[in-house]
Amino acid sequence: MRLLRSSAVVGVMTLGSRLLGLVREILLARALGAGAVTDAFLTAFQFPNLFRRIFAEGAFNSAFVPLYAGKLEGEGLTDAQKFARDVAAMLMAAMLVLVVGAQIIMPWLMYLLGPGFVGDPDIFGLAVLLTQITMPYLFMMSLSAMLSGVLNSHGKFAVAAAAPMLLNVTLVGILWFSPASGQDLTLHLSIGITVSGLAQLVWLYAACRATGIRLRFQLPRMTPDVMRLILLGVPGALAAGVTQINILVTSSIATMQEGARSWLYYADRLYQLPLGVVGIAMGVVLLPTLTGRLKAGDMQAAGNAMNRALEISMALTLPAAVALGVIPVFIAEGIYERDAFTPQDAIMVGQALTAFAVGLPAFVLIKVLSPGFFAREDTVTPMKFATIGVAINLALGLSLFFGPLGFAGLAIATSVAGWVNTLLLAVTLRRRGLLDPDKRLLNRLPRIGAASVVMGVFLFYADRHSGLVLPYVLNSPILALLAICFAGLGVFGLASLLTGALRLSEVRGALKRS
Repeated sequence: MRLLRSSAVVGVMTLGSRLLGLVREILLARALGAGAVTDAFLTAFQFPNLFRRIFAEGAFNSAFVPLYAGKLEGEGLTDAQKFARDVAAMLMAAMLVLVVGAQIIMPWLMYLLGPGFVGDPDIFGLAVLLTQITMPYLFMMSLSAMLSGVLNSHGKFAVAAAAPMLLNVTLVGILWFSPASGQDLTLHLSIGITVSGLAQLVWLYAACRATGIRLRFQLPRMTPDVMRLILLGVPGALAAGVTQINILVTSSIATMQEGARSWLYYADRLYQLPLGVVGIAMGVVLLPTLTGRLKAGDMQAAGNAMNRALEISMALTLPAAVALGVIPVFIAEGIYERDAFTPQDAIMVGQALTAFAVGLPAFVLIKVLSPGFFAREDTVTPMKFATIGVAINLALGLSLFFGPLGFAGLAIATSVAGWVNTLLLAVTLRRRGLLDPDKRLLNRLPRIGAASVVMGVFLFYADRHSGLVLPYVLNSPILALLAICFAGLGVFGLASLLTGALRLSEVRGALKRS
């Protein structure tokens, strides 16, 4: 199946980036731990990074790819490149105004991004300075997103998916080699974020030229095609970026409790690993696939692509969600607990990770279901559902945060909002006749769930007897974690074969080239 092969390419590249990101978080936790300085840096990192995720991980492409691919198919490469140049010019102008404006008003904007910093002038000032330094990253990521959409439309998924690695390589290098600590280290990291944005932009531009795509920058002009992109792109960005918007809301509230911002971030990074590898990879590949089949009028092929995307994504996501939910503290201890990161920090991260694990399947399903609307150039409906999700997240998050659950209530609210959004997307697609689960999907999902439960039971007991494993892995918690996780993966694979959730013949057939 071409969908599986293309998703695997994006997934492998995304996995490489996420693994580098995990190394980055391990080094960050060791150097800074969880506290006020870390909270300030993470706020500065997340605000522009929010837009990177919205743009680079599918939301911008939700509007740009169908239009660019349509011109490429119907009018040829010359007209498609002209459209891309017009879009690039408008993006540069709009993002320049947004970035400079945000830098100027950042002292006031920080009251929304980090209300918990207001009582500490030093931390508040640090958060403002660091965010001003990282804001140019947004400018470069917007252009990078457009170039990635162009490359994806030409089937060059690997090059675009590899670009985020440059961010992680840069930050890992700083964390490993910089002699600075505390606030000075956060300053170095913030500068590194902006430098990595420039590196990604150069990388993608060079890839476009190597592919034969000639893009030159020009003065912006509002053409009918650009106006159509804006009308589709703004609601599409809100819809596809709903998870990130919810996280931004959650993180802003979390600054009112010292350390909570950091605990949620470290938990977020752990569940973002399967979300990135599965959900984002599937969504990036599924959108141009659905668009092409719908343009050709092949509704049956489009429906089959959606069903297979749901099946593959859940086969990869459900076991990850179960693992994160069953052994959250063990995972946090093995990955983060060293130097400045304390055992108490691991417990707090584990609490947030349990809540996020409940929502992980929903976060992935949003990425898979949304292209069903985007491929038909309907970005307004997902935007409406995203708005509902944000409202639920804010209302429930505030009530739980100031109630008995504290910061963990924020993670619960994010997961609840994710499931509400998922159900609204699925029900609407079903009513419109755009989602028709076939017998294979309905047969496989319960089997995948059963295999995941078997694996969860194994991990539950393995966690409680992990001390028996430590002597064989040099008393290293992270090696013990890896040993138990790989064993759990083996249990899931065996259970999948026994329940019929997985068939080796289908996997071999899907990976064969035509």
